[in-house]
Amino acid sequence: MNGTAHMALGATVGFLTANTLQTDPTTTLFLVGIGGVSGLMPDMDIDGKLSNRITFSHKFIRTIAQTMGILMIIYSLLEGSETEKWIGVGAGIGIIIISSFIRQRHMLTLSGLAVLGGGLSLQESWLWLLGVYIIIASFTPHRSYTHSIAGIAFFGIIAHQFEAFMGIDGIFTTCLLGYISHLIADLKCLPFNKRGVKLFLPFFSKEF
Repeated sequence: MNGTAHMALGATVGFLTANTLQTDPTTTLFLVGIGGVSGLMPDMDIDGKLSNRITFSHKFIRTIAQTMGILMIIYSLLEGSETEKWIGVGAGIGIIIISSFIRQRHMLTLSGLAVLGGGLSLQESWLWLLGVYIIIASFTPHRSYTHSIAGIAFFGIIAHQFEAFMGIDGIFTTCLLGYISHLIADLKCLPFNKRGVKLFLPFFSKEF
């Protein structure tokens, strides 16, 4: 099943939750949006289509880093003292060399680190937990841990914290069921799926 269908399923979950709770139009729209996002979250893993769509191009980030390295070298040569000059030049060269190894598969990890850092600085548990989720997902193969009961549990914790932060009833239900809808739609028993999901990782690797 493609991303559009997963998003539609999640959005439907959000609408049904809003309808059950009889929320106002603004909250209904919010829950529909949150449901759509939650329906896509399992594809955040390293080989999933979502990971490349939510991150900057590695070439863009590499260019920025290399430009910063060059500017650091120039500034150090022009403004630094004798010691600072060589430290700055060395740091600039280091940035240029390290940035040359950045690939697209690294961008999801860098994005997760940014979210984690933002959550820690703002002291928002749901945000830094989301950062941890993204970092873990960036190292896992497609349809593995993000498509398991362990992934559901972890995302459920994030959803619970997010509902507490927003103070809006229905967020936890929408996020959790939206996420689960993705896994159900990816089950091997459905005729349009060639592969299934490994629900019981890390204890059992059979696809369902």
